[in-house]
Amino acid sequence: MKANAYDHHIITKAIIFAAKSHDGAIRKGTEAEPIPYIVHPMEAAAIAATMTNDPNVIAAALLHDVVEDTDVSIETIKSDFNEVIAELVAGESENKRSEQPAEETWKIRKQETLEFLKQAEENSKIVALSDKLSNIRAIKRDYMEIGDRLWDRFNQKDIKMHAWYYRSVKEALNELHNYEAWKEYSILVEEVFGDK
Repeated sequence: MKANAYDHHIITKAIIFAAKSHDGAIRKGTEAEPIPYIVHPMEAAAIAATMTNDPNVIAAALLHDVVEDTDVSIETIKSDFNEVIAELVAGESENKRSEQPAEETWKIRKQETLEFLKQAEENSKIVALSDKLSNIRAIKRDYMEIGDRLWDRFNQKDIKMHAWYYRSVKEALNELHNYEAWKEYSILVEEVFGDK
């Protein structure tokens, strides 16, 4: 079922659903001065809205982390929303391999994301860019403040690996290069990683 481009109640529903799903969670690295996690999917949705007015895509940007980071299933997204949104969220959800240490599976998970993005449809790429732009904005802010200590908060501590991943995402999303969001992402990646 495809929502009408003006059927915005689905966005309101996604805001409420995401807020409840992430309730109590905070952004990584903000323990001293907690930033509620919901700020990230809200920012991702705002970014998506600069590239599309499709409420399914904007709702998926709001919901993009609920399957990966909470106990919500894709089946729940499908039944509470629709198949289109569920597919978009599934595309943004890593297989965390919870039985293995996250630092050991980091590169495998990122390679799977890149392989998916290379062949993904535009709406999936919009959701991914919205997420990654929100992330690189936060990384840039924190990097300016605490420098290389920033990488200690991640499962992958090697800045060169993050540089590889964020640059590879840029290439995988090159189809979106005419959007201001892609241009901003590209600039921030180079500002953060420079000669890394």
